[in-house]
Amino acid sequence: MEFQSQNAKRIPDDQRHSWCLEFGVSQQGMEMFSEVALQYFFALRPTLYALRFTLGLVLTAFGSRFVPRLAYSAFPPCFLRISMYTSGNLEWSMMLEKLIKTKKAVVGIIGLGYVGLPLAAEIARKGYRVIGFDIDKQRVREVNAGISKIGDVTTSELKPLIRKKRIQATVNLGQLKKCDIILICVPTPIDENKEPDLKPVIESTRAVQRTLRKGQLVILKSTTYPETTERVILPILKETGWREGKDFYVAFCPERIDPGNKRFGVVNTPTVIGGVTKTCTRLTTMFYRTFIDHVHPVSSPRAAELTKLLENTFRNVNIALVNEFAQLCERMGDIDIWEVIEAAKTKPFGFMPFYPGPGVGGHCIPIDPYYLSWKAREYDFHTVFIELSARINEEMPYFTANKTINELSEAGVCPYKANVLLLGMAFKKDISDLRDSPAIKVYQILRSRVRTVNFNDPHVPYVKIDGKRIRSVKLTVRELKKYDAVVILTNHSVYDYTYIIKHSKLIIDTRNAIIRKLKKVKKLGAR
Repeated sequence: MEFQSQNAKRIPDDQRHSWCLEFGVSQQGMEMFSEVALQYFFALRPTLYALRFTLGLVLTAFGSRFVPRLAYSAFPPCFLRISMYTSGNLEWSMMLEKLIKTKKAVVGIIGLGYVGLPLAAEIARKGYRVIGFDIDKQRVREVNAGISKIGDVTTSELKPLIRKKRIQATVNLGQLKKCDIILICVPTPIDENKEPDLKPVIESTRAVQRTLRKGQLVILKSTTYPETTERVILPILKETGWREGKDFYVAFCPERIDPGNKRFGVVNTPTVIGGVTKTCTRLTTMFYRTFIDHVHPVSSPRAAELTKLLENTFRNVNIALVNEFAQLCERMGDIDIWEVIEAAKTKPFGFMPFYPGPGVGGHCIPIDPYYLSWKAREYDFHTVFIELSARINEEMPYFTANKTINELSEAGVCPYKANVLLLGMAFKKDISDLRDSPAIKVYQILRSRVRTVNFNDPHVPYVKIDGKRIRSVKLTVRELKKYDAVVILTNHSVYDYTYIIKHSKLIIDTRNAIIRKLKKVKKLGAR
C-alpha cells in the first residue's frame, strides 16, 4: 500500500463528499489532509466498513434497550452516521440534532438579497458555516469580496465573516449537496394579472431536489399563500421516493425583515415556524433557537404561511384606511389628516397609528393581499375588503400626481411647461430599497404630464425605469431653483428641510416631513 506524492491522483469532489457523509469527516477537515494522506486513509476503508458494521450490530442489539435516547447526543457525528447506515434504531433526525447542537451543520441560503444576506450573516456569526447561493454573478462576486449593498449588513460586518470562511457565495446550485440545512429566500412576485408567480420558489426547490440527500432540512422563508409548502414544495421533494419527517425534513418560517429598522433585526424579532411533521417543527425550532431570541412554533406550515399574510394585510388595510381619510380631508378642505392622527394617538388603548403617503412599497405589503385573495378564490371565498384596500393604495401614486398638477395650476404654472423634482425614490426612509416603490410610479405618471421630471435620493444613485437608467441629481441651490415644484415622496433623515424650503418655489409634502404650516408647502391630506 504505497503511494508516490507526484503520482497521486486527485480524488473527485463528489466521491470525497460521499466518504465525508459515510465516516463523519467534515468538508473542512477533509481539505486539511494532503492528497497522499487521503489515499492512505481511504485505502483503509475495508477496516472502517468492518468497524461500522460491528458498531451497528452493537447499537442494534443494545442501543434501544440500554441506552437512553438522550444519551445518543454524546456520540460524535461519525458514530451517528455509521449507525444510521446499519441500524434502524437511530433516525436521521438524531444526526441533524447533533450537528445543530455542535453547530457543525452546514447551512445553505438560496437568495442573497434583503432577506438572505442578513440571515446568512447572523447564522455565520453564531458559528455555523454558511454557503450562499444566488443567480446574480455580480452579487456573488461582491459577497465573496466582503462587499455588502444591503443596508442591514454593512461591509465591515460582512468582511470578517468572509475572511474567516464562515460565509462563501456561489452560483453553483450543485453545492447544495454539501448543506445540512437549506433556507429558500427567493422573491415571490405577482404576474401581470396580479396572480402569484412561484417560479423562483419552484426552480429553487427543483435545485434542492436534484441534490437532496437523507437527513437534510429544507426551510421555505419566501412569503407565499397557504398550502405552498405542502402542495408545491413537498411534492417536488418527494419525487425522490423518500419520506418527509423520516428521510428529510421540511418547514415554513416566514421572513420578518424590516429594512432599515434599527430596533428590530434578525436576532430580536420573534420567528414563527410550522413543519410538515412534528419532527420537522422540532428540528427547525432547535436550529432557530441557536440564533433567534424567541421562536414560536405553530401546528402546520399553513398556519405559519397565513400568519405572514395576516401581518402584512393588516398593515395594508390600515394604510388604505388612512389614505382614504387623507383624500376625504382634502375634499372637505379644512381638516389636516396629520393633526387628526396625532390627536387619535393620545388614546391609550384601541388605536394604533398608521400614516398616509404616496402609496405602499416593499416586497410584501403591495403583494401579499393578492396572494391571499388568489388562494381564497380556490375556496369560493372573495376577500372584498382586502382587495378594496389594495386598490386604494394602488391609486395613491395617481392621487399624488394629480395633486402635484393641481397645485402647479393653482400657483399659476402651466403643468406642461413645469419642471418637477422628486425627493426620495426608496419605498421608505433611510434605505436604498426600490422594490415596488410608489415613487417610481409617481415618476412614470408625471413624466407625460409635465415638461421634465428629475429626482434626488441620497441613498439611490440611479434608478432604471422602462429600461432607461436615470441618475439622481445633486441637491444644490442652483438645482432647486430650476424646479416649479418639489415633491417629497420619501422623508429621508439626511434631508435639510429648512434648506429645501428656503430654495424651493412650491413643495408638495406627502410624508409630513415639514411640520410647520407654510404657504408654499402643500401637504397630502390637508388644504
